[in-house]
Amino acid sequence: MEEIATDYDLPLEAVQEAIAYCKSNPPEMADDNRRDEALAQATGLNEPNYKYQPRPKLVSAQEIARILGG
Repeated sequence: MEEIATDYDLPLEAVQEAIAYCKSNPPEMADDNRRDEALAQATGLNEPNYKYQPRPKLVSAQEIARILGG
């Protein structure tokens, strides 16, 4: 933690607080992860061959809005 604080010129307490927050598994982070996973699934980023043929599927603006909850 000290190295992170030094590298980014942050107070050690701020780094400790940020790490504690992430470890608490806040619902906002879980929601973000679910949305990211849904977008990856919709666009084909989760397809096994995507690494070798990186062409994402086209997704409509309405579908993206639905996934993002907006």
